[in-house]
Amino acid sequence: MAKFNIFLLIVFIGCAIGVVTSQHRARGLYTELQTEQDRARQFDVEWGQLQLEQSTWATHARIERIAVEKLRMQAPQQAPQAGRLQLAPRRNERR
Repeated sequence: MAKFNIFLLIVFIGCAIGVVTSQHRARGLYTELQTEQDRARQFDVEWGQLQLEQSTWATHARIERIAVEKLRMQAPQQAPQAGRLQLAPRRNERR
């Protein structure tokens, strides 16, 4: 009977060590999870800021202003005959 009690004591101590080890590991993983969730929230905030910045840089008025001021571009003139283009005949046309 004493050998059986010693066996049960060893099994009990082994189970206790297993529980402590798994709890420690679970707490470490939970801390890591919290850290990664914080990073994900920071990335979401940064993504929103970048989208706002992109929409600001891509506004039609800003692009048009840069095209006129820096690139000296002009809006095309109205084509004759209600938007139809007239093509000039080719010079080297063979018949």
